[in-house]
Amino acid sequence: MRLGAKPVGQRRRRASTLATTPAVVWFGLFMLAPLAVLFVISVGVRGPGGGYQPGFTFANYAELSTRLVPILNTLKFGFIGSVLTLLLAYPLAYYLAMKAGQKKAILLALVIVPFWTSMLIRTYAWAFLLGNNGLPHLLSSWGLADVRLLNTPFAIYIGIVYNYLPLMLLPIYVLLERLDPALRSASKDLGANRFATFRQVTLPLSAPGAISGFLLVFIPVMGEYLIPVLLGGGQSYFLGNALADLFLQSRNWPFGAALAGSFILLMSAVVALYAWFTRRLNGPTTREEALL
Repeated sequence: MRLGAKPVGQRRRRASTLATTPAVVWFGLFMLAPLAVLFVISVGVRGPGGGYQPGFTFANYAELSTRLVPILNTLKFGFIGSVLTLLLAYPLAYYLAMKAGQKKAILLALVIVPFWTSMLIRTYAWAFLLGNNGLPHLLSSWGLADVRLLNTPFAIYIGIVYNYLPLMLLPIYVLLERLDPALRSASKDLGANRFATFRQVTLPLSAPGAISGFLLVFIPVMGEYLIPVLLGGGQSYFLGNALADLFLQSRNWPFGAALAGSFILLMSAVVALYAWFTRRLNGPTTREEALL
């Protein structure tokens, strides 16, 4: 038995290595290699005609304090937009999972199908609706003159909520759909009213879905470019706008790479915080963690 165990173990390790090699190669080529190139460019210097010139300096990172406005704007709009999306998506997901009945499939399709079209088309549609010939024209016919919706922060939030609603809704809906009805029934049998049952049973059990949805919305919004340009009119300067200007207009590639690299580190910290909070929310998963 011992003689045969070693070849079997070796074959299993070899099969496991072969199975994971494509994923490792793909991750290295399309994730790690671009990050390495980005870091190399970020420690270089701007060439006389723009672009990148080989060098080694951390001056680009030291100058990041001069670009706090787009970073703070992006954080503000990303956080508030994600919160608004959550506030709209959670009641909708709750209704679909608990109350929709036979209409569930149709309502889910109405939420998901627009997501299959181009984000550019969806954003242009809202630019028309919020423009002078859209909702402001309708409101002026009702006596509400001088209503400006396009090129405002309100328009940006509308674009964020509309475009990213499915990403927020689906994780919450999946957890609510899988929630055991017996848990809510037991809570009601013990004397809890509907609000107490929701607060003590439904909300805590669906919290991981809400957190996942928030992260799925917050991270893409942090790199958003179309929405602030088409709906905000460039009035609100996002990180994506700053990167586009640095790489395409001023052609300061090293500083743009340093700004992008810092953004990636910030998002990595957010993901790490999410992983830590999820572990705490789900409780200990191993005997050692339980002992701690």
